[in-house]
Amino acid sequence: MSTGQHTLTIAMPKGRIFEEAVDLLRQADDHFPDSFEESRKLVIDVPEANMSFILAKPTDVPTYVEYGVADLGVVGKDILLEEQREVYEILDLQISHCRLSIAGLPDWKPTVAPRVATKYPRVASAYFRQQGQQVEVIKLNGSIELAPIVGLADRIVDIVSTGRTLKENGLEEMETMYDITTRLIANQVSYRTKTEQIEDLMARFNRVIQKGDEI
Repeated sequence: MSTGQHTLTIAMPKGRIFEEAVDLLRQADDHFPDSFEESRKLVIDVPEANMSFILAKPTDVPTYVEYGVADLGVVGKDILLEEQREVYEILDLQISHCRLSIAGLPDWKPTVAPRVATKYPRVASAYFRQQGQQVEVIKLNGSIELAPIVGLADRIVDIVSTGRTLKENGLEEMETMYDITTRLIANQVSYRTKTEQIEDLMARFNRVIQKGDEI
């Protein structure tokens, strides 16, 4: 990457998505260092690659991008569906595969207007409405699996990867709503003003993704 180019600021969450996205960047960009100091910093500069990273909560990533604090964001499709921010979704990075599913206790019997607990009230409400089902959606911020166990809700809508957490809590997956992967999003102004840089990064990401598909 030319040192004459502007710095691309990228917002992304810590954890699995961050690790997988950084691995993808290393494969896509020869200038990206083999390692860099993460520590507890919330902003990490990588001058070798003309990049800077903002480490944020997953639900906040689209907000940083929408308001132009970050040019790009790396975020799960589940967050994009729920937050509905004014950003461009420009590439499926094909990492952090999981699914947004409905789950509950095995002996659950359908009732009129069942209660559904979730971190995704907007997505859940829209989905059940499309299915013609009337439900009461309860927003929770954590330990969603607890809701059916203690009688707060009849079913839950949550992210499922292996299904292990559901099984450990005596729940079963009933229906997959959406397959989820991690997406690259762009600020609408940045996409116009830094088009060449962003499209170059997308092209290099695509080469890595296609190479992975061929293996």
